[in-house]
Amino acid sequence: MYYSVHPPSDYLLRHQPRLLPGWSQPIASMLVLLQPSQVALVERTADTEHEKEHLRSHFLVLGGAIAQMLQNEGYLAEVFDPRTGWPMLSGAGTLSLDDVAVAGSALGYSTGHCGNCRVILHPSLGTAVYPSTLVSSASVPVLEAIAHQVIENQPKFSEN
Repeated sequence: MYYSVHPPSDYLLRHQPRLLPGWSQPIASMLVLLQPSQVALVERTADTEHEKEHLRSHFLVLGGAIAQMLQNEGYLAEVFDPRTGWPMLSGAGTLSLDDVAVAGSALGYSTGHCGNCRVILHPSLGTAVYPSTLVSSASVPVLEAIAHQVIENQPKFSEN
């Protein structure tokens, strides 16, 4: 698993009212999480759908734990559902978030299209990578510290 914390993209700042209409504070940081996949995520098969759901579930647990710690410290935090792009903890707005676009922009990776889906073209993992996004009103160093604490202390993630 790979993760990095960044200031919010111009896109997130510009579209925050449509992404998170209930937020009273600006997005100050974003976590981009990339999970290696057991299969390339380019074709829609039973195996790829199972793998995507497995990785999605793992992110929702992990992202939920990070968001909870941030909220306990008084910050706003949101986990975006990688499958739909809608926020999981706040009321949905009129715009969903594209995790592939966020990860590609933040990390400088190319993206591609596969049918109706966009995929990351990772330099070493190719298309066998699953991106996810969390945003917060916490500063970059605060989100970085909390994400590190949660991710480094998580139980070993089962590959299946």
